[in-house]
Amino acid sequence: MDYKSIINKLKPEADKVLAFLDKELSQIRTSHASPALVENIMVECFGQSMPMKQLGTITNAGPRQLVIQPWDKSYIEAIDRAMTRSNLGASVSVSGDVIRISLPPLSEEYRVSLLKLLSEKMEESRRVLRRWREEIWKEIQDKTRTGEIREDDKFRAKDELQKLMDEYGEKIETMGERKKKEIAD
Repeated sequence: MDYKSIINKLKPEADKVLAFLDKELSQIRTSHASPALVENIMVECFGQSMPMKQLGTITNAGPRQLVIQPWDKSYIEAIDRAMTRSNLGASVSVSGDVIRISLPPLSEEYRVSLLKLLSEKMEESRRVLRRWREEIWKEIQDKTRTGEIREDDKFRAKDELQKLMDEYGEKIETMGERKKKEIAD
């Protein structure tokens, strides 16, 4: 067996980690309103729990305002209730058949807590990648012991594995830095 095929198992898993991190980061509030902030808030409606995005259209109405236009007027009360219970710290107002969500400017204290949350999400992603690296490295070592991979290739594999980990680590850092700038603005 070729060590490269073992290392290539890491790439799709690492890409999943990045996709998950991207989704998580999109839900962290910044100074600019984004539909991603509210689209996954669960709404109790007619005895069911559904994400906001399945109940209406969510659009930006300004830098710190979102508008939710439910597909059915009977959803308005449930959406209003869910938004009021959410931890966004936003003011919610219903006008006609739309719901307006106004996000206040971020306080310094809230920015600090958001940066802490951002760091936790990034560290969790790094932890998952390290777990995958350990699994791949263990598999390479096992294959070396059984003679399926040569000793020279084992060390090449270690270098390539580390290079791949560094590459994904940089991607996580880039995503985090971009989000830090959004929070700071």
